[in-house]
Amino acid sequence: MTITVKFIGALRHFSHKTEVTIDYQKGASIKDIATQLTQEFPKLKNNLIGNEFSEPQSNSLILINGTEISVLNGYETKLNDGDEVVFVPVVHGG
Repeated sequence: MTITVKFIGALRHFSHKTEVTIDYQKGASIKDIATQLTQEFPKLKNNLIGNEFSEPQSNSLILINGTEISVLNGYETKLNDGDEVVFVPVVHGG
């Protein structure tokens, strides 16, 4: 199973990539992919995962084929061959 992962904005800086392709076993979840990505790119950890994957970090959105994971099954959302996962940083201001 092949998944395309794209990084937007500051996440490109932390990963030094705009896009990566990941080969994964069928039934992989966003949690699996985020774990792999934070191992490969440790600077992404504070932007992609919350404590024990309980909730997406408030400073990033995760989209699967254009749909944010909070309206799917969160980090347990299963991926399919050919899916596109996009990590988008959220900028907070005041």
